[in-house]
Order: sequence, then structure tokens, then C-alpha cells
Amino acid sequence: MSQWGHDFRADYLSLSLLSERFPNIPRIALTATADIRTRKEIIERLSLTGSNAYISGFDRPNIRYAIANKTTPKKQLLAFLQQRKQEAGIVYCLSRKKVEDTAQWLSEQGFNALPYHAGLTAQLRQTHQNRFLREDGVIIVATIAFGMGIDKPDVRFVAHLDLPKSIEAYYQETGRAGRDGQPADAWMIYGLQDVVRLQQMAQGSDGSEQFKRAEQHKLEAMLGLCEVTSCRRKVLLSYFADEAPSQCGNCDNCQLPPVTWDATEAAQKVLSCVYRTGQRFGVVHVMDVLQGKENEKVLQHGHQKLSTFGIGSDIHEAQWRSVIRQLVVRGFLRVDLEGYSALQLTDLCRPVLKGEQLLHLRKEEVKAPSTKKAAAKSYRKTQISPEDQELWDELRECRKYLAEEHNVPPYLIFHDATLKEMLDIMPMSRSELLTITGVGERKMEKYGADFVEIICRYAGASGS
Repeated sequence: MSQWGHDFRADYLSLSLLSERFPNIPRIALTATADIRTRKEIIERLSLTGSNAYISGFDRPNIRYAIANKTTPKKQLLAFLQQRKQEAGIVYCLSRKKVEDTAQWLSEQGFNALPYHAGLTAQLRQTHQNRFLREDGVIIVATIAFGMGIDKPDVRFVAHLDLPKSIEAYYQETGRAGRDGQPADAWMIYGLQDVVRLQQMAQGSDGSEQFKRAEQHKLEAMLGLCEVTSCRRKVLLSYFADEAPSQCGNCDNCQLPPVTWDATEAAQKVLSCVYRTGQRFGVVHVMDVLQGKENEKVLQHGHQKLSTFGIGSDIHEAQWRSVIRQLVVRGFLRVDLEGYSALQLTDLCRPVLKGEQLLHLRKEEVKAPSTKKAAAKSYRKTQISPEDQELWDELRECRKYLAEEHNVPPYLIFHDATLKEMLDIMPMSRSELLTITGVGERKMEKYGADFVEIICRYAGASGS
């Protein structure tokens, strides 16, 4: 009954009814991972009040936990795996398409990588699972469909390219590493887009409002683990009401304590900018106003006249992204999931805006690329992998058609860099498309529906 309260609600109800009908039959409830609230619910639903409870410790001291900001996912994953070519491991992704793309790309980099997701045939899934269990140095790239019942003791790492929806899910998935007691790694990267996507999934579910609130609380706890600047193991074990030392010595924060900075003034600038732009715009536009960029969208809305225009030109764009992400995670800002992913203020931000509360945030190292490196990066952005070529051609063809229809050059529809970001992010809704650089509300209204339709159709055909 592992993952109790998450995937087996139907079984949960059935067992509850059986316990009422046959109260004298001996029974035992087992679960691999459950917080206090879930354990209490199990006891109440199965009428086990007063029964003995046996809870083993949650600590896996041989696993090193590390979480980083998602910037260049493939490059970051490659750097993590560089010294692990002969080791068995699992790489978790959110979508089937990302699983397929990542497995193929890792194979091209010289790794023995195999995909695993529910869209593959049962025979192929079994073949890949058997190879992972029996061969050395195999990497399984998978959705969360992989892992239940897998007991391979020498898994040396579990990597997450996307954010899990809860600490329970994270603990279960990372717990598949190092079951032989030898050193293992739990490595993860995440960004603001992960947060928005999981929030959208939770709000769009068919569950009750109580269920949605519970899912939101679980996500908030997961984000707390990601952004904490103290020992990660202590936060992880505290979630399960387990004790841990103040420093474990075997997580990234303990081994290399993060640098924090007084971000109060920077936060005030962001919050003021969100307020003065009407709380109707997303991350990219807010950063453009802060950095004083006189682009089409800024000029269209007259935001170059605002007092907040250009007040953040001294801070690099990547650092602004980090500040905004941390403000969202800490609850000072929220993302409007029902609108166009606009940033909005919350009541928590008032003391910061008024200067009554200091705010220290994690400072992430930002390296501004040289002109030559930036040019090379810009060039590489338009290089398309073979697996993405078909969708790339469709997006360009759509742009060409719209350009001819409106009698404008294709780049005025969307730049190549914008189309390339669509390939990487795969936005499948209006709100997701608005998070893409170069997609404003006006272009969303005029052109967005055609591109969302193409991506959704391609994703459906690919089984993502």
C-alpha cells in the first residue's frame, strides 16, 4: 500500500468499508512513506485506533542531497553525469516526450540510457526494466511510472529534471538510490516554470477543494525544501516528524553553505514594479521594465513612463529571475493560473514593501557571457536536434503562413529564439505560451492559438 493517500484512494475506501463490516478480523496497514497527517488518517479510516504503530526512521545517511536552479538542463545534467558513465542511475522527467528526448540525447553523449514510461509497449518496458536490473551502468530515463517494486541495490544516483509534486514523492523516488548502503546521490534542478506547471496541474484536477488545498500545501513544502539555505536533510526528516542533527554534512548546503544577501531593496523593486504594471504581466515583462528595455510590449503599454522603469538595470537578468522565483516560493508573489501567468502581490508582501521586514535570499552565481560567447550561444539556439526537426518545421511553416497573411516579415511574428524556446518548454496552453520569451498578450491574441494547437497535436502524436 505504498503511496497511501495519493494513488490508491479507491482501495483506501474499499478497505475502510471492509474494516467496518469485519471489525474482528486481524489486519495490518503498511505504507512506505507517509507524513503524520496521512498516518493519522490511515488509523482512523481503518479503525486501528489503539493499535501498535511501528515507524522506522526515514534517514538515508548515505544519500547526498543536492538541489540547484534550472538554467541549462542538459548541460547541467551532463556535468552531473560526467564522472558517472559506468554507474546505474535513474533520471526522472515529467513528460513522456521529455523522457524520450533525454534518453536519446544521453545515448548520443555515450551513456547507456533507456526510456521508460506508460506510453511504451508492455514488452518494451519489461525489456528496459530487465536490462536495468541485470546489466551494469544502465541509466533509466523515466516518468514516475518507473520505480514501484524496483529493488536494485546498486543505483548510484537519482536525478530529477523536473520538480516532484511533494516531499513524499521526492523521498520515494530518491530512496531508490543507494539501497546497498554505499554512497549515492540525489540530484535535482528546478525553476519557476516547474512551480507554475505543478500548480496548474493541481488546480486543474477533478479533486475536491480540500484535496486541491492539500496538494498545494504539499507543493509548498517541496518548494521549502528546494529554497532552504540550511541543512536539507533536517528539513526532509522534519517533514516526516523524524529527528536530525542541525547539520548532516552530506547535502549541498552543509558541504558548501549557500551565500545569502540582503535582497530587501531588490524585492521592493520587483513588488513595486508588479504593482505599477497593474499585476497583469508575467515574469519577462516585469524584468524588461525593471531593466529599462524599450521593447514593443513595454512601449505599447506606456510602461517606459513608470517610476520603476530601469530601476533594476544594475542587476543581471538571471539574478532577477532568481529573486522573482524565490519571492513566489516564499509567498510574497503569486502566479495567476487562471489568467496569463501574471505576477500578483499577496498580503505577505506588505511588510517588505513598507520596509518593516528585511528579506535575505539565496544568492546564485551569475556569469554574464562575453560578447563572443553570447553570439555563439545565440547561434547554438537555432541548432535543432533530429527528434525536434518535425515540430520545428511545423512551427516555422505556421509562422511563414501567418506572416504572409498579415503581410509582415516572419520575425515580426516570432523570432527563431522564441520558436526554439517553444521546442524546449512545449507550452500546451495560453498561460504556458505567455511564459515564453517574445510572446506578449497582443501576439498571444493574434497568433498564439495556432502555435498552441500545433504543439498539442504534436505532443499527442508523440505520446507525451
